[in-house]
Amino acid sequence: MGAELRVYRRRIRSVESTKKITKAMELIAASRIVRAQSRMNAARPYAKEIQNALAQLGTDKTLQHPMLTGVEEPKRAGMVIITSDRGLAGGYNANVLRASNELAERLRGEGKEVDRYVIGRKGVAYFRFRGIELAGSWTGFSEQPNFADARDATDAVVAAVTATSSGEIDHGEREGNPGIDELYVIYTRFVNSVTQTPTTSQVSPVKEADEYDDGGESNADDSTGDDDDEDGRGALYEFEPEPAELIGALLPRYISSRIFSALLESAASESAARRRAMKSASDNATDLIKTYTRLANQARQAEITQEISEIVGGADALASAGSDQ
Repeated sequence: MGAELRVYRRRIRSVESTKKITKAMELIAASRIVRAQSRMNAARPYAKEIQNALAQLGTDKTLQHPMLTGVEEPKRAGMVIITSDRGLAGGYNANVLRASNELAERLRGEGKEVDRYVIGRKGVAYFRFRGIELAGSWTGFSEQPNFADARDATDAVVAAVTATSSGEIDHGEREGNPGIDELYVIYTRFVNSVTQTPTTSQVSPVKEADEYDDGGESNADDSTGDDDDEDGRGALYEFEPEPAELIGALLPRYISSRIFSALLESAASESAARRRAMKSASDNATDLIKTYTRLANQARQAEITQEISEIVGGADALASAGSDQ
């Protein structure tokens, strides 16, 4: 009995130590959500408007650029997959990776080859473990990204999109390899602190921003100011200098803004997912401590009962021995 009681007490101490860690991680993640959400909301308008401007440029039939008009028969597609650098975030990474695998299957079913550009250690480890070649990988900034973090990924993706599958990349480690005709970003869209949705967004060819970052659903933050879109007129733009000169300057900024906006959405989603996962772990630890405490009390009670029985049994034996004499 004594050994059993010691086992339960040791388990209680172990679970209490784990609970302290999970509770601390929950509080840290909760403190990061508000700041990440603020940065995310601040980046959305710029990304949306630059997308609308490029989409308006695409209506000029005299402009021929693969990012605006696409190619007649796309052969290769690129996917920027945003995951986390750390685990303990519930199904956050698994959901994004599942969405990327589903998109890859669909693209291959359309006869297209797939290049993967992965951000985050969890995604890099996932694909390398399965022997899947990556066109590019970047790690170390998933929780608190800044604009410079998106620059390397932007440079690699812009070079690939500009080259298209009919040309060769002249930038980075994959120099000389074929480029891509289409570009998608797979990330986790932050809806609120409870709901985060894996989202696949097509970046190239450029489309109107009514499909921006919402996976086909309406976004409350973007519900105002769209009266022009409702009556079919759309926004009006005046370009200076000429549109042909603007494309070279706008396209890198457009891709960078889309990737950076997705990084901010993913950072807020990661913190929310980790807070929820750590809260669940802390609650489970509390329940486990209660269970072990009850079992320890039962073991202690059984031990006391046995000791009393032994004492009573010994007293009866001594009384019987005395009466025999």
